[in-house]
Amino acid sequence: MSEPLTTPGEGFHPHLHDAAGQPATPLRNRLHHIRADALDGDTAQSGGMRRFAAVSGRTVGSEKLWMGQTHVAPSTASSDHHHGESETAIYVVSGNPEFVFLDDTGARPEEIRLRTSPGDYIFVPPFVPHREENPDPAEEAVVVIARSTQEAIVVNLPGLYVLGAEEG
Repeated sequence: MSEPLTTPGEGFHPHLHDAAGQPATPLRNRLHHIRADALDGDTAQSGGMRRFAAVSGRTVGSEKLWMGQTHVAPSTASSDHHHGESETAIYVVSGNPEFVFLDDTGARPEEIRLRTSPGDYIFVPPFVPHREENPDPAEEAVVVIARSTQEAIVVNLPGLYVLGAEEG
């Protein structure tokens, strides 16, 4: 295991390096190594959060997947939002973020808070309004996010609402 580390974007196919006078190697013909310090912060944002892309259409040429990190500062809540047609899977790396949505399975819509710990997962279906909160006054919450679309769709909302049957 003493092989040298790859450089960002190099992948693991050394024979595919672009040579002068030859066409550039397509992004979809190689593996990609995205270093933690090379994440792209030029992504869709919600108030109170900072998203960083690792795998996207722009960074590696993905066509059906987006993956990255989200950081939520201490004592901060995101704005209410949804992720359009994208399914979203979330893995809690650090902190204890809370994920908030409205549930209408009872007589009246009720705000539900999913309190998480490192190692937990959350699934957010398409178009479901929600927000992330970090109630800890001192520790940043960090999560890894994977989406079923190649870019991070974020639709900011004026408030939470129950997803209607015709929308879901």
